[in-house]
Amino acid sequence: MKPVVTIDQQIAELFNNNFGIASSWNWGNLLLCAIAVILSVALCGVIGFEREKRGRSAGLRTHLLVGVGSCIVMIISIYGFPAMFSGGEGSVGSRDVARLAAQVITGVGFLGAGAIIHFNGGIKGLTTASTIWLVMAIGLCCGSMNFILAIGGTLIVMIVLISFRKIERRISKTKPMFVVVVPNNVPVMNVLLEIGKEYDCGVEDIATQLIKNGDASQIEVVFKLAVEPGKSINLDNITKELQDKARALSVQVINNHK
Repeated sequence: MKPVVTIDQQIAELFNNNFGIASSWNWGNLLLCAIAVILSVALCGVIGFEREKRGRSAGLRTHLLVGVGSCIVMIISIYGFPAMFSGGEGSVGSRDVARLAAQVITGVGFLGAGAIIHFNGGIKGLTTASTIWLVMAIGLCCGSMNFILAIGGTLIVMIVLISFRKIERRISKTKPMFVVVVPNNVPVMNVLLEIGKEYDCGVEDIATQLIKNGDASQIEVVFKLAVEPGKSINLDNITKELQDKARALSVQVINNHK
């Protein structure tokens, strides 16, 4: 079977043959590693800049550090310890170049989990955690000299982050989320069912918890209104209904995109 020659191998061979330097050093591979690090900075920086622009907790610096770090670890995994594992005299055996990459995937998974928080009955930070994990994958691509895959993956990520945002907003319009605080003696469930019946919409994902406000006890209710596609609903009217019928102390609409 004909051995597979990757693009990075061809580039390294081209560099090595055209430097014209009589040396045992593989200058082409060294230059290729430098290109890998620079490319990881550029690609991961683009994703990090988008997160920074959106004001997310993990921004430009975090994405850059994760991407470049993953790239460096992958380069070490491929080119590190050449004398020990070269297969020549004094070598101790073969090695698995994917072993360090596997550890990076696990470690960055824990790092991404730190960006996820619970907020008013919902979860925030999932997209940022995903981009942290993705810049790790892009860094590994650069470090393994799969430049085309790294560039293509970055383009797909940017398309999802920018273009799909509009689609997500259109979908979320059909399910606005409410966070309502009412006195603890109000039959809030009956009020919600009444409002849903009046406006012909469903009440979904209801979560309640008892909260303390000084000596008084209050109930915080988080729920979504499922509106049929193409049907509009006046959220201001629903807010007024909650204030009148449930004596709501506060009403907040989380994903009311206009």
